[in-house]
Amino acid sequence: MSTKMFVNLPVKDLKKSMAFYKALGFTFNPQFTDDTAACMVISEHNYAMLLTHEKFASFTTKPTPDAHQTTGVLVALALESKTAVDDMVAKAIKSGGKEPKPKQDYGFMVQRTFEDPDGHTWEPFFMDPATVT
Repeated sequence: MSTKMFVNLPVKDLKKSMAFYKALGFTFNPQFTDDTAACMVISEHNYAMLLTHEKFASFTTKPTPDAHQTTGVLVALALESKTAVDDMVAKAIKSGGKEPKPKQDYGFMVQRTFEDPDGHTWEPFFMDPATVT
């Protein structure tokens, strides 16, 4: 069974967030993008919905946390190479993101972390396919 996944993230400035993720190479599905939300295409079955705080609040009864102060989710992205991991983080930093901790190299896997302008944590990684059983 193939299931699509949509991660919903609250953002303060939708246009700024879209520009940040476009700089990382992501595209947006215009069918599900308007002034309150943007559907970022991660892959054929994975998406991130960037939602204004007002739109995000309409989906929950809980307060919207400040991702600069708390961590509610870590979004890990499996990439095709160590170079792709380094390239994504370099683009994130150049576009206004932050790298809150150093690169982790486990031998069979390399992981890096960046925060987007809203403080959401992304963890691109590469795992050597020969080590996966």
